Amino acid sequence: MRKSLLSKAVTAVCATIMCLGVTACGGNSSAKSDKSNSDSSSSSEKIGMHQIAGVTAKGELGKKPTVSFKTPMTVEDNSYVVLQKGDGAQIEDGDRVCSQGIAISVKDGSELASTWEKNTPDCSTVVTSDTSQMTENYYKIFKSLKLNSTVAFGVNDSNSSGTSYLMVLTLVSKSKDLKKATGEKVADIPADLPKVTLAKDGKPSIDMNGYKGSDSLISQDLIKGKGAVVKDTQSVVAHYTGWLLDGTQFDSSWDRGQSSAFSLDSVIKGWKQGLAGHTVGSQVLLVVPPSLGYGNKDQEKIPANSTLVFVVDILAAY
Repeated sequence: MRKSLLSKAVTAVCATIMCLGVTACGGNSSAKSDKSNSDSSSSSEKIGMHQIAGVTAKGELGKKPTVSFKTPMTVEDNSYVVLQKGDGAQIEDGDRVCSQGIAISVKDGSELASTWEKNTPDCSTVVTSDTSQMTENYYKIFKSLKLNSTVAFGVNDSNSSGTSYLMVLTLVSKSKDLKKATGEKVADIPADLPKVTLAKDGKPSIDMNGYKGSDSLISQDLIKGKGAVVKDTQSVVAHYTGWLLDGTQFDSSWDRGQSSAFSLDSVIKGWKQGLAGHTVGSQVLLVVPPSLGYGNKDQEKIPANSTLVFVVDILAAY
C-alpha cells in the first residue's frame, strides 16, 4: 500500500509539473519562514498560483526534513510552498532533477510514504523551456532553485480515495541527458550482423548485410558508454530506430526530433532484457525475435511474427 500511494503521489505531482503550471519560489524553514513566504507570495501573484500557508520544515539541507503544520489542514491541487532554499548547484536549463519525496496526510500529519529510507529518488523531471514537456511556470521556478531545496505541493484527493496530502520534494541531484551515444566504438562486432552507419548528428542507418535474424535475442554494443549500468527496473531515455529484416523502417525517435523516455517494465521483453546491463552512453544493436517482441500479432507497421532490429542510444537511466 505504501509503495502504491507514493507512486500515486509522485505521479500526481509530476503530472502537475508537466501539464498544469504549478510554480513555486521563495520559502525557507523556521526563523526565516515569514520573510521567504512574503518573497514567494509576490512571485506567486505574478503567475496566479496559490501558496500554502502555515507549513514549515526543519533539518539539514539535502536530508529528510521534519515538516510541521497544524492539523487538520485543507489543500488545493496545484498549491505549493518552498520550505527550504537549497545551498547546492543552481538548477539550469536541460537539467534532469532527482527528488526524494514524502507524502504527508493533511488530515493528521501522518507520513503516508517516503523514498528516503530506501533511497529511491524520482528523476523524471527535466527542466526545459519546451512547453510540450514542461509548463512555463514550472520551468521558471525550477530554474530559480538550487539543489537541496525542499518544496511542498498540495494534492487534494478528496474525489478519489479521500486522502489529501502534501507531497514534499527535496531536490537532491541533477544531471543532463546525452544527445547521442558517446564512448568508444566497439571493434570486435560479429561480421555477420547488420552494418550500422551514423550521420553527423548520430542518426543511424542500416545495411542488413544479408542477415536472416536469430531465434534468440542479440544485444550487441556498437559504442560502449562510460555511464552507469542500466538496471531492468529503471526507466531509460533513448534515441532509437527500428527496422524489419527486409530493411523497412517502422519507427524512429530521430525522425520525430525528440528522444523517448520509458520504463523498462512497459516495453517489449527484448528491450527490457536487451538494454539491462549496458551502460549509459552506449549504442546497442538489438535483434529481437518474435517471442520477445510482438509475437503472432500485427502491431501497426509491424507484421505478425516479425524479427525486429533496433539501434538504441542510451542517453540516461533513472
